[in-house]
Amino acid sequence: MLRYSFTGRCDYRALSLAPVNHVVWFCNKHVIINLICAASGKNFTFGSQLFNPNKTLIKVAAFIFILPVIIAASLTCNAQTQTGPQATCNGSLGDPVINQDFGSGSNPGAPLAAGITNLTYTSSNCPDDGQYTIANSLTGSGNCHPDTWQNVTSDHTGNPNGYMMIVNASVAPSVFFTQSAPTLCPGTTYQFSAYILNLITLQASGSGVSEPNITFSVETTDGQVLAIDSSGTIAPTSSPTWVQRSLFFTTPNNATSVVVKMTNNAPGGNGNDLILDDITFRACGPVIETGFGSTSGSPAQALCQGQSANYTLQAQVDNSSNTAPSYQWQSYHTNGGWVDTAGQTSNTLNVQFVNAIPGTYQYRLGVTNGTSTLASCRVYSQPLTVNVSPNPVIQGVSPVMQQCVGDTVVLNATGGSSYQWSGPNLPATSTNPVTINGISAADAGQYTVVAYNQYDCSSTASTQINVSPVPMATVAGATTICTGDSTSLTASGGAFYLWSPGKTLSDSTISNPVAFPIDTTTYTVKVSNASGCFATKTVTVNTLKKAIANAGTNKVIFEGQTVKLTASEQYGNLFYWTPTTGLSDPNVLNPLANPINDITYTLHVTSTTSCGIDSSSVFVRVYKKITIPNTFSPNGDGRNDYWNIDALITYPESLMLVFDRYGQQVFKSVGYANPWDGKYNGQPVPVGTYYYVLDLKNNTPKISGWVLVVR
Repeated sequence: MLRYSFTGRCDYRALSLAPVNHVVWFCNKHVIINLICAASGKNFTFGSQLFNPNKTLIKVAAFIFILPVIIAASLTCNAQTQTGPQATCNGSLGDPVINQDFGSGSNPGAPLAAGITNLTYTSSNCPDDGQYTIANSLTGSGNCHPDTWQNVTSDHTGNPNGYMMIVNASVAPSVFFTQSAPTLCPGTTYQFSAYILNLITLQASGSGVSEPNITFSVETTDGQVLAIDSSGTIAPTSSPTWVQRSLFFTTPNNATSVVVKMTNNAPGGNGNDLILDDITFRACGPVIETGFGSTSGSPAQALCQGQSANYTLQAQVDNSSNTAPSYQWQSYHTNGGWVDTAGQTSNTLNVQFVNAIPGTYQYRLGVTNGTSTLASCRVYSQPLTVNVSPNPVIQGVSPVMQQCVGDTVVLNATGGSSYQWSGPNLPATSTNPVTINGISAADAGQYTVVAYNQYDCSSTASTQINVSPVPMATVAGATTICTGDSTSLTASGGAFYLWSPGKTLSDSTISNPVAFPIDTTTYTVKVSNASGCFATKTVTVNTLKKAIANAGTNKVIFEGQTVKLTASEQYGNLFYWTPTTGLSDPNVLNPLANPINDITYTLHVTSTTSCGIDSSSVFVRVYKKITIPNTFSPNGDGRNDYWNIDALITYPESLMLVFDRYGQQVFKSVGYANPWDGKYNGQPVPVGTYYYVLDLKNNTPKISGWVLVVR
């Protein structure tokens, strides 16, 4: 049957008088308009030819000829999507020679160059019908249709700053994207592909909502269609889902440039919103099989740092196309990029490693495709890889270990995933760490560990264990002393000494310190030799307490009074006081005292542990009784001319003040060495009553009263 497929303009180059099932027409719905125009006598186009029915056909004949076509075309247009001729690729794909990924950066991206799209650019993340924008995401407040559009966080590759083309399709289907590929190779089969994301959410889809449906057309620059295919309806999904669509085409032998057109088959308006990203062209070439040693050999080899090896890389190319391909081996070393290996243009490659350096080394064979020998026209085999793994770096193993007889030794290596230890009196073991309890001189020597990493690469480390004897320490000086006394301690057998506690020693770093403990103390001495090995010994000094006498606080009494001495003692069992004057019992701890004058008593306490006698003194102040006369007659008759106050002179700090009845001070005396003679400022005071205040300055209440001056 006659097959009609539509591309956006009528192209009838294939039209002939051959049977209709051999005729392939590519057109879209506009063919119907052209045919109707022809039937009505209007101009229309077949391919590049412009026809005027008035000049070439009679209207009736044209109409009779075209009418069945109109009917068939209308039915076919409503029944199928656009498809057409395609090349095929049964071999390998090369690296992308063109990759339109729209760049990267912050939002919004710059508009596309002129001629790429007929849509209108907007800097908003919310393009209207017939508009597009370039952005790196469509999320949050940047998504103005959160209920109907997917929340897209990044471009197809996952690059958070990678741009993509967000499209809100035109209401009328049309060509909306045109991509030129100007640097292709002639006579070469290519894959064209693009990633498409249906923006409409699954919840928002349904009746009346258009889904993306795109026709891809690859043409030469003069309009020759090389391949055409449709994406079909891209169904909505529950989450953002990128869909890859591709087709294959072969460039003519005289062509190096093509043009890709994307036609939006579905109408815009309600739905048909999409994102476009990563439009690529990759050359297709023969199947290339490679391996180490043979094409069936392993694709990867492992080496360890410092090892040497020779490898032969073998390739086999399926030359079913009967061309004469050219070969070129390439290498890639850890982020260095692929580079041609000079002179290596056969199907084998010899690779030599001497004292290998850690890294990833890859090799691949490039084979030219088609009639060109340019590097850009190659396809490549899958890489063959030599992984040179670093040897483990062993840590935790000291070159030399100084140990003492009896020590517990722990050998612990780090830096590997497994270990093998060996040494004197130590059978080979994979245990790590290794513990040697109570090491002896027989265990001295070199211990070796081999550490392996996950790649089975190994490193070796060793430690020399030297085992020294411990000193034969002795100590002397255990004794009993009284508090405050001292004694000598002695240690021997080593080169160095350290005593503890050192606070009650004259020097804690000598062999014979002097000890003066306050309480019974056990001293520990660390006796070390030149190898640092040591032994410890202890010695105890018992300390007996001396008697402690406390006669108590000083006392104050007035003449004739009695006071109890509040003495105390510690560690004593015999007490006596001296002198015994005025004491009720000089052989008790708290006697009563009734001295008539100031006196100092001394308490003597004898130790219960024969550690001597201690003494303490207390002073008893005896104040004399004071009698203050209330009358004296300072008239110069030699009798009672002075205000004599008995015993006041015994209070040298006392203060006597005398006032007249008006409060005027007429006399003042400190200590009262000179009694008042009844005068004020050298003149006799008037006869009368005067008032006094006496402060003895002994923490007793002040004394006040009156005195009468008569003459």
